[in-house]
Amino acid sequence: MDLKITTLAERPELAGPLWAMDDTWPEFIGNDPIAWSMIGRIVKDLPEYVLVATDAEGAVVARAFSVPFALRADGRGELPDGGWDQVMLWAFSDLRHGRKPDTVSAIEITVAKSFLGQGVSGRMLTAMRENARARGFTEVVAPVRPNAKHLEPAALIDTYAQRKRDDGLPADPWLRVHVRAGGTIAKVAHASMTVSGSTAQWRAWTGLPFDTTGPVEVPGALVPVHCEPERGYAVYVEPNVWVRHVL
Repeated sequence: MDLKITTLAERPELAGPLWAMDDTWPEFIGNDPIAWSMIGRIVKDLPEYVLVATDAEGAVVARAFSVPFALRADGRGELPDGGWDQVMLWAFSDLRHGRKPDTVSAIEITVAKSFLGQGVSGRMLTAMRENARARGFTEVVAPVRPNAKHLEPAALIDTYAQRKRDDGLPADPWLRVHVRAGGTIAKVAHASMTVSGSTAQWRAWTGLPFDTTGPVEVPGALVPVHCEPERGYAVYVEPNVWVRHVL
């Protein structure tokens, strides 16, 4: 497939089209307050860490966001249990305070619906690794959202993350792409993303009634959403899997 992958810093005119791409993210994910407040800042403040793939006609078919951060700063050192949310908070704190980054974290790799299943995500991951290496980094980490976990929301993430096929590779397709690229599964981030909202908001996001107390299985969610209808709210706490890529 003929794809051109560049940074947004090289092609700033793609800042608008990269958002218009038809993707498969469930609506509720965009209501994580960290995502809502910070994803746009990556595009604005860190365009050299945004990768955009275009096809032969120039249409955007994939995007990849990453952020540099200081993993080895005082009080850190370990990949955070807060995963996706925490690493973005660290990255923008480091940017604000002028703290020198030592690691790059993947944030998102998204492929247009019509290009799924064609190996584009693997190419974007390779490009992200190469972009980090070109900027002097020796490690990329990724709070991976296993892309088949939503089919088994009741399964424990710790068990799921360790499942392997007969060839020794992860059973989950997206984890498998990372391991094939040289990544190593490091740990589970049990509270990588949190989306809380009123039951009315959850009904609007999902089309589900959210009228019974306890776990609610939501399409696209990796684990059940906890619902408290008598109190009028529901909370989703998503686990991710940290993968380390030594460059």
